[in-house]
Amino acid sequence: MSSPVTVPKLFQPIKVGGRMYAHRVVMAPLTRYRANKAHVHGDLAVEYYGQRATVPGTLIITEATFIAAKAGGYRNVPGIWSDEQVVAWKRVTDAVHGNGSRIFCQLWALGRAADPQVLEEEDPSFPFVAPSDIPMTGSPKAPRPLTISEIKEYIKLYTTAAKNAIRAGFDGVELHGANGYLVDQFLQDVSNKRTDEYGGSIENRSRFALEIIDSVTNVIGEERMGIRLSPWGDFQDMRMPDLKPTFSYLVSQIAARHPNFAYIHVVEARTNGNRDRVPEPGEASFDNDFLRKIWAPRTFISAGGHSRETAFETAEKNGDLVAFGRFFISHPDLPLRLAQNLPISKGDRDTYYSKEDPHGYIDYPFTDDTQAKL
Repeated sequence: MSSPVTVPKLFQPIKVGGRMYAHRVVMAPLTRYRANKAHVHGDLAVEYYGQRATVPGTLIITEATFIAAKAGGYRNVPGIWSDEQVVAWKRVTDAVHGNGSRIFCQLWALGRAADPQVLEEEDPSFPFVAPSDIPMTGSPKAPRPLTISEIKEYIKLYTTAAKNAIRAGFDGVELHGANGYLVDQFLQDVSNKRTDEYGGSIENRSRFALEIIDSVTNVIGEERMGIRLSPWGDFQDMRMPDLKPTFSYLVSQIAARHPNFAYIHVVEARTNGNRDRVPEPGEASFDNDFLRKIWAPRTFISAGGHSRETAFETAEKNGDLVAFGRFFISHPDLPLRLAQNLPISKGDRDTYYSKEDPHGYIDYPFTDDTQAKL
């Protein structure tokens, strides 16, 4: 009598935000610059996301999406503030749902990471703002510190964007709290030198993120919201020296306030922004287990430089979902390739950010000519 086959945890079903997913391979958010100049997606995005939903039961997280025009500062990035954008995204979510998968929209504001020239070109009234007047290395100017009333307005903009995302058919939203953008800038003391209720102490620096989460979950529900964090990343002048107390506090507060929060999505130390990084001496202990312990037994997504081997290991050891970025660019049916132990590669980096270009976006091959099924 043959022994029963053990299914690896990476391909065992899991509940996220109250809904079941067929496996634990997640498509990570990937900025691709394929929206038009008005920040509206077209046919390319419908095809792109639909392709990556062809393995049923996949969780897809969209590219970072601007919550408002003035929260931007990059060209050809989609937004979620206008009716035209909502209609465009509805075509995307319909394509994903039609293939049996689900999709969250990642909500984005740039803060000091914006290109002030792009803000000026799009509307001279758009301010270049951040928590404090600390410019990023290489920035042509310093941002102006946000006023309290502007901070409150941003919280409303995030909330409106989340409501728009649900109108567009998204299954939920992910707050972009990673990689040195606005939420991360408030959280970390390297970019936040405020002396009011949004700066100084850990509690104050965490306030912006927590107030956004409180507001958004109040209107769309806890199970429809997640957050992405990158504690160890020094991309865009980040990574505070003593980071664990701050990130521990934030995650513990989310857990306490919102017990049904969909997930936390945490970038591992081996990546830095959009590139891999080589660990420095003494970094062997730089891992996210301190957050796993706080968050357990809730849903945890691990992202950042995963190989096939580390994905299976991480899921087996921790029960995590595992997010892939670059491998999902080059393999629309990545979960199938992982399950069948087929070769995977990262594709052509030169086409990652080609504005409004189908090449390197929707022309990567599937494993075979049939719809992908595990």
